[in-house]
Amino acid sequence: MDVSPAAITQNIANFKSQMIGLLFGSSDDPKGDFLSALQSQQSAAKNEPPDISSLLTQSGKTNDRSANGRKLSLFDPESAFKMMTTINNRDVLHKAEFSEMSKMSGDVEHMEAVGQHLNGITLSTPNSDIQAQLQSFAAEYNNLVQRFKPSVQNGGMLEGVQAAEISLYELEQSVKYKFFGAKDGLHGLGDLGITIDPHTKLATLDSAKLDAVLARDKQAAVNTVQEFSANFAKSADLLNSDGNFIPNRLDNLSRAIHYIADHKDSLQAEFGLGDPAKPSKQVAQALAAYKQICGS
Repeated sequence: MDVSPAAITQNIANFKSQMIGLLFGSSDDPKGDFLSALQSQQSAAKNEPPDISSLLTQSGKTNDRSANGRKLSLFDPESAFKMMTTINNRDVLHKAEFSEMSKMSGDVEHMEAVGQHLNGITLSTPNSDIQAQLQSFAAEYNNLVQRFKPSVQNGGMLEGVQAAEISLYELEQSVKYKFFGAKDGLHGLGDLGITIDPHTKLATLDSAKLDAVLARDKQAAVNTVQEFSANFAKSADLLNSDGNFIPNRLDNLSRAIHYIADHKDSLQAEFGLGDPAKPSKQVAQALAAYKQICGS
């Protein structure tokens, strides 16, 4: 097997362009499988270039790192060192994101229960209780938005993470849906006084509007709330269901985290230590939460 500097350099390039892209990709495709994709990059054919695992096994046995952590036997130790720096950073970022997505998963599950609770509203429920329950729902919904809206915005922990963005979007669309109560002549929660601010994305309840509908046709209002309750709870449940957006993202992150943990010593032996990660305050807080749940 060729372990010349040229071969090692070529494998560094291949490793960066193929494996790192798979390891740290942001795909939320429920059908995506990081490990399968990664393993497919390793060829068993005799006439193909040596795979990275073979090089790690062979040349990684030689300890020729410099005092500053570079692998001096490589043709381009600086590029290899930078690649390891990227891996160190991604290790921290993935753990922080896992913590944040786990929190979102729990909060979405909570909102499912909050939505289901509205199904208990019936024609015999006092108007004051209906108003109180809808106000409580709006408050719980706003807690979710205020907690995660900053995370999905520019510079946030979940910026560009489709699983997070879609989760917030789907729940918002359920609240805004205009066809709940259509058979009774109503147009969704909006006719009951619940609206979403287009800028803040927060829900508000117009009590006077709700009272007017309850006075005019309470049965229609109750039907609308029950239709919404079932739809909202189902939407939240689907987001957290096996193979869907949130669990899939968490699974991909977990695979990447464990892959790095299992191979970090070999990678550092081959490519150098890399600079340690320097997380921002936001990342450091999420990383601390991850360590409390999962350990190091």
